[in-house]
Amino acid sequence: MIVVTGATGALNGATVEHLLKRVPAERIGVSVRDVDKARRFAERGVRVRQGSYEDPVALRHSFEGAEQVLLVSSNDPHADAVALHRAGIEAAVAAGVRRILYTSHQGAGADSPFPPARDHAATETLLAGSGVAWTSLRNGFYAHSLGWLLGPWQRTGTITAPADGPVSWTDRADVAEAAAVVLAGDRTFDGPVTLTASRAVTFDDVAAIASRVGGREVKRVVVDDEEWIADKVAAGTPEAMARMTLTTFRAAREGRFAGVGPALAELLGREPRTVADRFAAGIAR
Repeated sequence: MIVVTGATGALNGATVEHLLKRVPAERIGVSVRDVDKARRFAERGVRVRQGSYEDPVALRHSFEGAEQVLLVSSNDPHADAVALHRAGIEAAVAAGVRRILYTSHQGAGADSPFPPARDHAATETLLAGSGVAWTSLRNGFYAHSLGWLLGPWQRTGTITAPADGPVSWTDRADVAEAAAVVLAGDRTFDGPVTLTASRAVTFDDVAAIASRVGGREVKRVVVDDEEWIADKVAAGTPEAMARMTLTTFRAAREGRFAGVGPALAELLGREPRTVADRFAAGIAR
């Protein structure tokens, strides 16, 4: 059996949908906080059990009989993500799971200026010491994040942001599908596997893409880090949130998100979606 956590969320929910196209429903289980929200899966024969990283007993029960478990990373900025992930790993080990998969992030590293990257690196260390086979899906930076990083460019005609670096912006739907392919397939991935779009682009490139696709010029304006923080705070963004977002730019400047690889295209059997595809679809807002 394959058990997927966080299956009512956008990422792993899509992975379950793709799994249902590849394996019988009775071979799939989901571990969710609210079983009512997973009703659509239960109605199709998926085993639905309540479980959360905060409740190790329930979590272990939700993993019962699983050969593989896909752990979704915590998205709570106020939580101790590593402690939560540790609970998930320990529950999987206690349940006798043969392989643990984890939704990590490209650029995972203990020395990254981007705090989630440090959490992912620490979690991968826990996985390596778990005594169980493991796979860390290092997903590229999700392209829908451009919607809030680019600012109100459609109204102003400018992308005004701090200095950045190349990022292999990756479609979340693509990596969700790839996770299902890994879970359902015969190919074994041990340790980290990087799943990214085929090209990394800067905000200068994004401005050029937006100009070409939209038929009007979009300019790129670089502002000082602290000036950008001040502007965000003045517009109503809490300073802590603005500073957290700034670490994304700092990590990009260090090349933390610049790497690309062929694995995602190989798993999908096609080229991953690009930033230009998002603009063409009118969803990079």
